[in-house]
Amino acid sequence: MKLVTGNANLPLAHDVAKYLNTKLTDCDVRRFADKEIFVEIKENVRGEDVFVLQSTSFPANDNLMELLIIIDALRRSSARRITAVIPYYGYARQDRKSAPRTPISAKLVANLITEAGANRVLNLDLHAGQIQGFFDIPTDNLYAAPVMVRDIQENYDTDKVMIVSPDVGGVVRARNVASRIGASLAIVDKRRPRAGVSEVMNIIGDVDGQSCILIDDIVDSGGTLCNAAEALLEAGASEVSAYITHGVLSNGAAERVGKSKLKELVISDSIAETELVAVTKNIRRFTIAPLIGEAIARTAHERSVSSLFD
Repeated sequence: MKLVTGNANLPLAHDVAKYLNTKLTDCDVRRFADKEIFVEIKENVRGEDVFVLQSTSFPANDNLMELLIIIDALRRSSARRITAVIPYYGYARQDRKSAPRTPISAKLVANLITEAGANRVLNLDLHAGQIQGFFDIPTDNLYAAPVMVRDIQENYDTDKVMIVSPDVGGVVRARNVASRIGASLAIVDKRRPRAGVSEVMNIIGDVDGQSCILIDDIVDSGGTLCNAAEALLEAGASEVSAYITHGVLSNGAAERVGKSKLKELVISDSIAETELVAVTKNIRRFTIAPLIGEAIARTAHERSVSSLFD
């Protein structure tokens, strides 16, 4: 087995390699003067089972091209099987036609990864489950919920916790966490007048006196979480925190969270930490390296991946 990574999230790649008790394959990913990406695999991978770890986070297009070119280099080097391990799948929010004459970019990216030469894909908390069906190759969608649950149990009194979905679309994800810790569930009813802007309409459920924890897959601008926290506190919640898998945190989101009424925002390391995130006092990170590493090990040894979540 070989583990290869691009430049998207080197700390996570090193942590996964450490979990697997292996070393990252020597791979040179660099740019020419005009910013063209060049990849050279500096070890023999002929006949090997190779896993390429690369999130397609900001800069999304650069990291996506790195992934595609690495896969192509491995295919042309006669790797036996190539698995694209994508902790954060960029373009996942473009999973349907939201208006006339708009693309389904999540499907296009799936086609690109397949055509580049990937034989299998591992994702983490896809924004929309149907994206698994966009691939014509085996695809496993991992869930961060078990890792979140352990962190919640270590840091909160679960008898006083209420799990909250920040919108109707995230109810299944929030209910999964709530059932694992035996907590009640509430829902924030919101509307989105335009992309990147949300308005809280109602709180469904009695949150009075509860320690509320918002559960979601992606935090981008942070507006939804900050608005939801204010609404929950106005409805009587004693405190509000949030657990999010993918901390995109673009356009001043870290500063917005830092000034918000959120007790803390807990995000995974699926996306590399920026300097702004690192200095924001109420943002904390948990690692998904053991989860990714275990899924890679099970895939390499042809064992069940779904049993990770039983």
